[in-house]
Amino acid sequence: MSAPVSHDPALAKDRPTPRSLVCRDRLLLLDGTPKMVGIVNITDDSFYDGGRHVTTDSAVTHALQLVEEGAAMLDLGGESTRPGFTEIPAEIEAARVVPVITALLDKTKVPLSIDTYKPSVARAALQAGAQVLNDVRGFQGDPALPGIAAESGCAVILMHNDAAFKTTQGDLIAAMLAFFERSLVIAAQAGVAHEKLVLDPGIGFGKTYEQNLELLARLAELRVLGLPLLLGASRKSVIGNTLTLQPEERLEGTLATTALAVWQGVEFIRVHDVRANARAARMAAAIRISFNP
Repeated sequence: MSAPVSHDPALAKDRPTPRSLVCRDRLLLLDGTPKMVGIVNITDDSFYDGGRHVTTDSAVTHALQLVEEGAAMLDLGGESTRPGFTEIPAEIEAARVVPVITALLDKTKVPLSIDTYKPSVARAALQAGAQVLNDVRGFQGDPALPGIAAESGCAVILMHNDAAFKTTQGDLIAAMLAFFERSLVIAAQAGVAHEKLVLDPGIGFGKTYEQNLELLARLAELRVLGLPLLLGASRKSVIGNTLTLQPEERLEGTLATTALAVWQGVEFIRVHDVRANARAARMAAAIRISFNP
């Protein structure tokens, strides 16, 4: 593992980490309590739960169960982005997610996130009432997406996803920060407020096994940009490769990544199993607060 890099203090640009995340008409306080983001895959081919919640009724039921278990946000996706995924038409993706968003608006007060990189899907979901956009290409995919986000006033999760990252020479965090700085410039130019942004290191996206492990150990170094962080490692291949387990057996490994992330101050944990991860997060947070009040 590389030694932690000494970052240029100018990168922070006097940006204090926001105390709340404004998601259009809904608010999430960033008060040191880890926030669970429940995964709702309205797909037939997601790596863990594909096909289980592909109908509107089953997706809504599952989403409400995650809220009951402690989810502070729901992340809805109509297309799998697992390794080797097959892109589906935007019309099909939108037809999967929009009815679920519409149904959930009156049933829960937690923010609803649309997990998409397609402008037409994002626009349809935001018009239907979603309050957060989760872009797995970090605003470095379709150039129309940042403007749609700015127009809607939604919060945005920017994920690191760089095809060249696997061959990175030098420090991984420095390379990731350079990617995020480009994303932040794009967001600012489009009119997306800095305090509406969340950063996701993109565990499992365009990274080697060793890189994933190193990044999990160094999440706190991403705080130099003055934004809340989200970790999405739930049941992913880095856990399977470490423990030699299939996705359905990776809960304990996921709990370990959650505890480690919370110890490093990560605000949002995106998971399939909300209740178990919320409990692990609360325990890790209690230890962290006791150690460093």
